[in-house]
Amino acid sequence: MSAGEPGSVVRRMLLGSQLRRLREARGITREAAGYSIRASESKISRMELGRVSFKTRDVEDLLTLYGITDEQERASLLSLAREANVAGWWHSYSDVLPSWFPTYVGLEGAASLIRAYEVQFVHGLLQTEAYARAVVKRGMRGASAADIDKRVALRLERQKYLLDEGGAPEFHIVLDEAALRRPYGDREVMRGQLHHLIEISQRPNVRLQIMPFSFGGHSGESGAFTILSFPESDLSDVVYLEQLTSALYLDKHEDVIQYEKALKELQQDSPGPDESRDLLRGLLQLS
Repeated sequence: MSAGEPGSVVRRMLLGSQLRRLREARGITREAAGYSIRASESKISRMELGRVSFKTRDVEDLLTLYGITDEQERASLLSLAREANVAGWWHSYSDVLPSWFPTYVGLEGAASLIRAYEVQFVHGLLQTEAYARAVVKRGMRGASAADIDKRVALRLERQKYLLDEGGAPEFHIVLDEAALRRPYGDREVMRGQLHHLIEISQRPNVRLQIMPFSFGGHSGESGAFTILSFPESDLSDVVYLEQLTSALYLDKHEDVIQYEKALKELQQDSPGPDESRDLLRGLLQLS
C-alpha cells in the first residue's frame, strides 16, 4: 500500500498488538507502562488497540522498558510507528465526518472480506449518487450544500476504492427488504437504486442477498452490523456497530463469533444471489 492508504490504520493495530505482547511477556502492567511515558493506563490501552497515533519517543521508551535492545528489532517497530501515522486518503473529508468514522474507513479499506447486514437503508458501498444524496440530506438536516456535497463525494470515493479498483475485497451483504421499501428521494431515485443493485450484484467480488419480509423474524433482530476480516494473520476480525453518537469496534473472539453466527443464519435463510436479483426485479416492476 502506498502512503495515505488505509494500511496506516492496520499498521497502528499491528504495532499496538506487538507492544501489548511485549508488555505482557515482561509482566508489566498498563499502569506501569503508562507511567514510563508520562501517560495514563487508558492511553496505553488505546495504543495497544491501535486507536491513537504513536509518538516515536513513546514507542522508543516503551521498547526500552520492555527490554528490546536489538537495534534491528527496534528499527522495524519504529518504522511501523512512522508508517502508522500517515494520514489516509479520507483525511480531506474529516471536517464532515463523525469523529469515530475515519477509523472505520481505514479498517474497511484494509479488509480482504467485508460482511454486512443492513436494514435502514441500502449499504453505503452500494448507493447511487442520487440515493446517497437523499440519505445524507436526511441525516444532515441544516447542513450546507457544500458539506452535503463533500459527504456524498466521500461515499462515492469509498465505492471507487473498494469496488472498482484492482484487488477489491470480497463484499458479502444481506439487505433487509425494509431497506428497499423505504423511499429515499423520489420514485426515479429509488428505481435507479434498484437498477444499480441488480447490476453491481453481478460483480464477481459482490454477493448480495435480500432478506424478504415474507420470512418473518430472523437472526438480524439486533440491527445493522459489519464484520471486517484482514489478510494479516496477526489481526482478528472486527465487528463494527454504528450508533447515533458513536460507534463500537468489537474484536473479542466470543463477540465476533456471535455476529458471525447471526450473519451465517441470515445468509442461509435469505434467497441466494440469483433469487435475490429476481426479487429486486420484482420490486422494480412495482415501483
